[in-house]
Amino acid sequence: MTRRTLLIGAGAGVLGVLLASCTPEPVPTPTPDRSPTPQPTGDAITPAAFARSSWTTDPFALGAASFTPAGTQASAREALAEPIEERLFFAGEATDTDAPGTLAGALRSGERAAADVLRVARDGERVAVVGAGLAGAAAAARLTAAGAVVTVFEARDRIGGRVHSVADEADWPFPAQMGGWLLGAPDDDLLETLDALDVRAVALSGAEWRSAEGDVSAASVDPVLSAIDAAQQLPADESIEEALTLAGLDPADPALAALLASLAASSGADASAASAWFPPAFPPEERTAPLGDLRPILDGLLDGVKVSLSSPVGRVAYDDEGVSLGIATGESLSFDRVVVTVPLGVLKSDGLQFAPALPFGHRGAIADLGMGAIETVWLRFDEPLRSTPAGQPEEGTGADAETDPSAAPAVWHVVGGDALIRTWFDLAPSTGENIVVGIVGGEAAAAFAELDDRQAREAAIAALAPFIDASPD
Repeated sequence: MTRRTLLIGAGAGVLGVLLASCTPEPVPTPTPDRSPTPQPTGDAITPAAFARSSWTTDPFALGAASFTPAGTQASAREALAEPIEERLFFAGEATDTDAPGTLAGALRSGERAAADVLRVARDGERVAVVGAGLAGAAAAARLTAAGAVVTVFEARDRIGGRVHSVADEADWPFPAQMGGWLLGAPDDDLLETLDALDVRAVALSGAEWRSAEGDVSAASVDPVLSAIDAAQQLPADESIEEALTLAGLDPADPALAALLASLAASSGADASAASAWFPPAFPPEERTAPLGDLRPILDGLLDGVKVSLSSPVGRVAYDDEGVSLGIATGESLSFDRVVVTVPLGVLKSDGLQFAPALPFGHRGAIADLGMGAIETVWLRFDEPLRSTPAGQPEEGTGADAETDPSAAPAVWHVVGGDALIRTWFDLAPSTGENIVVGIVGGEAAAAFAELDDRQAREAAIAALAPFIDASPD
């Protein structure tokens, strides 16, 4: 069995549970009070290695994941996915109705768009795929397997989109993942496929909630889900934040705000913007973190496919005769059909022009759907952040953290204060490496993206303060 066969066959089994958002309402403007200049203390710690993402400002992403804003119908995604004149096809997580904003949605959308092309294409047609992220790679793999002559155009000098592993053995004992990398709770099929790709994975479970004053009771997701259920019975859509207020909850309550920050970190959408009728999914209690280089996933899908890197497409002209792509190098290339997989953020900008203009239904969908911000920061320290394991695993997770360090809570929630990054993953218990990963979403992510590297590093360390050298009360 070839790697391509394995990946196409496993498809939804392997990548269909990937949670982190994929590539694709304009990026929120950060409010001044959300991005204070961090003031490091005299005993501030210094990481031995530091890496951060920049999807919010990346011109080939302009955000991280699509979401459904309050007042927008889920059918907008179906409208965006509709083929145009049997020449122009769209894929990407923003076109998926089952799991928008996820890598699962991106994978499925690429396969769906390829199937749409194959229903109308003749044998041997020339098909262009714009974008070499997960959606583009999935589309190219299926089209190539069916006999189409496929060329993939990627604006970056690498494939993968938001599947981006930074492999630097001098800084990281395993690749730092700058984009989508967290998976849902493990199952046998997933682990078997990861093993086949030689990708190591560890489980992350248990949560700890702390403020500057110490441990805080965890915020339950149940009242939030009940408030959303109640809002879904209303005659008009409301935001999740409005739904909480109507249910008598205070979104500004520090613990609830930390819970909502974790939702923004996984979806890119703040509770003030996300629809209560079509809300993003809350992260599962247990996640799996692949620790290997994820590029082989894309390499397998693109095996045997012609890929043109550093080739941003600026113009797509189409009619009933075919499609012409204008490349930034000045070339104009002709194809029978094209699959466009660029992120929603790019579609919202003027970075890609269509001639003629897209139908109203497509333009309306692009305008109505929201583009969320998610940023990731990795920090490695020479010494453990904590002298002893802190906290207890959540009920049902097993051993006492004081006697079994691997049972220490892996998810840290920062409660209260003005920290930009409120959701952290401690990889030390499961890997033995002093590495923490912060993920921030929504307006806070947009604010974090505006910081330079020094400010970002200081903001990250300041956010970690409640967890540094903390011990059980």
